Amino acid sequence: MTASLVILGEALMDCITQDDGSLLPLMGGSPFNLARAAALQGGQVGYLSPFSSDSFGQQLKALCLADGVQALSPDSRHPTSLAVVTLRHGQPSYGFYREGIADRDYQPEAVLRLLQTLPPGILHTGSLMLVPPENAKIMQVIAGARALGWTISIDVNLRPRVAEDLPAYCRAVLQAVELADWVKASDEDLEILGFGAASLATADELRQRLARGANQRVALTFGAAGAYLWVEGEQASASAPRVELVDTVGAGDTFWGSCLADWAGQPDAAARVEQTLQRAMKAAAINCSRKGCQPPRLLELVQDETIL
Repeated sequence: MTASLVILGEALMDCITQDDGSLLPLMGGSPFNLARAAALQGGQVGYLSPFSSDSFGQQLKALCLADGVQALSPDSRHPTSLAVVTLRHGQPSYGFYREGIADRDYQPEAVLRLLQTLPPGILHTGSLMLVPPENAKIMQVIAGARALGWTISIDVNLRPRVAEDLPAYCRAVLQAVELADWVKASDEDLEILGFGAASLATADELRQRLARGANQRVALTFGAAGAYLWVEGEQASASAPRVELVDTVGAGDTFWGSCLADWAGQPDAAARVEQTLQRAMKAAAINCSRKGCQPPRLLELVQDETIL
């Protein structure tokens, strides 16, 4: 039976700076992108965070529903969060507007009551939800969900610009990682967390230092250099597929969403670690060939033979 995958995290508008200085609003947010990526690959996905009742929020909600994601919470009267995105050589940098916004308009007790009504599956969170003081609420949800039998997935996805106290933010992230069953981090995340220069060649050592033996499944991504996946003692690594790069917005979200959809739908994850990694890297590569976050459908992964 397909396990349920529920997402708690930001859904926002990425306002991408254009060459003429204008802003192009595109729907995004790391957990939002991941929810879409997993659903498009056949995952049974629900979104726990409230969408705003404003125009942007309803656009975000409509896209989720169109991609097969179920909205699990009532709409919020608070506005949609905004991120101003500047692209340099295809790589995004972000500035965030996060006060008094819809995706933070939840109470841990209400989330846990909702989770009690669902068969235990995978609860995914991370990114901006781990920034203090928001992390206190998410840690309460994680602890309660674990007690209910849910598997916890964390995407570190550090955003240092939003943190008033970067060391406190890093400590909060590592506390969440310790409680997680499955974890994804990028080379940039690892360096900010204090693990030093991160490379694919040292991925297993980095995994051991990050996970400290607590996590069952760990993915480490290294941009164009490739990625590493460790699943319950089995591991695989590979260089990134060649693709005509448009931008990398949502690449990591697409990668991890692909992994979660694969694990939610099929048993024997350890035996399929290389297959899962290749599928996730292909999905991320297809996304990188498009503007903004546009994850591929499962059929595209099967049919597209140009990305190997």
